Amino acid sequence: MKRPGCWKMLAVAVCMVLLAGLQAQDLQGHVSVILLGATGDLAKKYLWQGLFQLYLDEVGKGYSFSFHGAALTSTKQGQEFVAKVLESLSCPEDVAPERCAELRGRFQQRSQYRRLRTSEDYMALSKDIEAQLQHEGLREAGRIFYFSVPPFAYADIARSINSSCRPGPGAWLRVVLEKPFGHDRLSAQQLATELRSFFQEEEMYRVDHYLGKQAVAQILPFRDQNRKALDGLWNRHHVERVEIIMKETVDAEGRTGFYEEYGVIRDVLQNHLTEILTLVAMELPYNVSSSEAVLRHKLQAFQALRGLHKDSAVLGQYQAYSGQVRREQQKPDSFHSLTPTFAGILVHMDNLRWEGVPFILMSGKALDERVGYVRILFRNQAYCAQTETRWVADQSQCLPRQIVFYIGHGELGSPAVLVSRNLFRPFLPSGSWKEVEDRPGLRLFGRPLSDFYAYSPVREQDAYSVLISHIFHGRKDSFITTENLLASWAFWTPLLDSLAHEAPRLYPGGAENGHLLDFEFTGTQLRFSQQQPEQLVPGPGSAPSPSDFQVLQSKYRDSPLISAWPEELIAKLADDIEATAMRAVRRFGEFHLALSGGSSPVPLFQQLATRHYGFPWAHTHLWLVDERCVPLRDPESNFQGLQAHLLQHIRVPYYNVHPMPVHLHQRLCAEEDQGAQMYASEISALVTNSSFDLVLLGMGTDGHTASLFPQSPAGLEGPQPVVLTRSPSKPHQRMSLSLPLINRARKVAILVMGRMKREITLLVSRVGHEPKKWPISGVLPSSGQLVWYMDYEAFLG
Repeated sequence: MKRPGCWKMLAVAVCMVLLAGLQAQDLQGHVSVILLGATGDLAKKYLWQGLFQLYLDEVGKGYSFSFHGAALTSTKQGQEFVAKVLESLSCPEDVAPERCAELRGRFQQRSQYRRLRTSEDYMALSKDIEAQLQHEGLREAGRIFYFSVPPFAYADIARSINSSCRPGPGAWLRVVLEKPFGHDRLSAQQLATELRSFFQEEEMYRVDHYLGKQAVAQILPFRDQNRKALDGLWNRHHVERVEIIMKETVDAEGRTGFYEEYGVIRDVLQNHLTEILTLVAMELPYNVSSSEAVLRHKLQAFQALRGLHKDSAVLGQYQAYSGQVRREQQKPDSFHSLTPTFAGILVHMDNLRWEGVPFILMSGKALDERVGYVRILFRNQAYCAQTETRWVADQSQCLPRQIVFYIGHGELGSPAVLVSRNLFRPFLPSGSWKEVEDRPGLRLFGRPLSDFYAYSPVREQDAYSVLISHIFHGRKDSFITTENLLASWAFWTPLLDSLAHEAPRLYPGGAENGHLLDFEFTGTQLRFSQQQPEQLVPGPGSAPSPSDFQVLQSKYRDSPLISAWPEELIAKLADDIEATAMRAVRRFGEFHLALSGGSSPVPLFQQLATRHYGFPWAHTHLWLVDERCVPLRDPESNFQGLQAHLLQHIRVPYYNVHPMPVHLHQRLCAEEDQGAQMYASEISALVTNSSFDLVLLGMGTDGHTASLFPQSPAGLEGPQPVVLTRSPSKPHQRMSLSLPLINRARKVAILVMGRMKREITLLVSRVGHEPKKWPISGVLPSSGQLVWYMDYEAFLG
């Protein structure tokens, strides 16, 4: 009779032992956090507080912690600094003062400072951690190393950690890195390669603290939780534009050394604003909780970004900046910096969802207010028959329709998500977001706050506290992978290179800027709305503006020459091409235009796409003068350049576009594929007498034109209209119209731009008809007109 009771008691005892064992196992997970640069400014302002918040959030959940502040500072000074910082740590408002003091005391007991300089120091740290684990009977869960140090120190620290301070088997390692992550794509690649020699990709957490800001961190969850309402709206058919803005009132005083090296684009746009752009533009994964899926979709968004060019940007610099640099960097009085402190950038995505939608990225120092926001402005096709005074305030379809992720500061003062009431009532999790009470008199983006469904966080959290929590929980989607980092630099580096010698517009700073920095866009071009004032402050060597000169008409090699500053020259050439097209269409019903590739015609293509809405594209046939022997989608392809800068912005029948057949049978320019003969036959069939209405050429620094090079054995004479040639530079194989075919054109325009062309321009002006030495000298239409278009730098030097 007693035996069943005994068995029952024994079973209960066994269960209790097993449960206690499991609980003990949970409690044995120990995490060591090593904060490198623990006495620095970032650590003092944000990181120690973030680590304390991590402790507050995780204490009692099965892990134990130890926090090691480390730096090059001497042990005594470091201990004093850390002790002072720890005394200043604060708790959230919902934690009682007595409880906060108790928890802060425990955190202080678990925190210590030590000097870390050599591999031996890291080895000693590792032994101390192991000794603590053994003494307290703990199982090591992992180690976090937070690099709050300059990137030049990364390699030595990484080497020491890898060789002397990795955790034992079964425990994880997480290494946290702070920007800047390079200066351009090459330096970012070099740094990434160096770090990869010490750490696995999954061990590295590159911080962009904007991804921890609550409004930014809410973008993907908001899109996910409101899929039903947003699925039909989040696309080019409904979105008019997207604005991603970060404005600052402070200037760069005290940081000019950093700013001279990086400037506003590298400091803010290449990282913070670009990361936000990908969150808005990326395809939404089925499961937004999957870090792998989110990062994969972000990379796809990077790959869809259309390349930037100089006209994609406007740059500014506040007046006092150069003086600050001279003082802080001991520069001579004659020094004037070209570093931008303000930038507006126009970005486009080449995919079906976002085709044609402008993404405006803007940031600057010494502006009128401190604010950050992401604004998605929707198209409004409604017309309200009654006057505005009779509109129903929260329902009228004539009111602006917008969604705003308000990052902080500004008139509102705190993070928020705003949705126009005439869009839909959004869902946000009630446990973490609450509706904002109306504040009469407050207007945002031209509308009273009452026009929006407005939500703010129940508890505001610092971005670093959010990110440190994500590091602890291994949430990689809040950080920058190597692949995404390099994709971002690949996007920005060409623009940065092209702007390196551009003088930014000076602005006074603060509220005095007025409308000076306002900009507008047409197509893919961005420009300041106001003309550049004569000069905000006196300064030496101000360059004349294009309006100071008129277009110069003269002769060059006995043919008409048109010369002007680049902007006016391109406008003149575009006008002349349009006039030629209109005449040809009136006379023959169609216009045959052959275009050369390279960088010189790009501004012309953009001008034609954005300024010539009366151009008879429907009756225009577009041909190529020459082509590199690469696939047509290759960035090196002339056709790809034509597609990016002209074709995708105009309405020309697809059967009127004639790319050169350089890629046949999965081969490039193989003679046996007879691509040159095919193109010649196509020209003969469609172009009357094989005489193009207009051929646009350029001139190389060696005197080549099209892909006809000095000493070329093909294309300078003979019966073949289209030939295969060889270039001295890569890619070597080319296809080109021959000189005899070019000279059959009714009009030939030669565009020559830039100071680098001055020497060849001078030389060619003196030579006779010597096409074997200077192929450009052989361009002389037999029964047509030749006109030279040169900018002043090419013509006058």
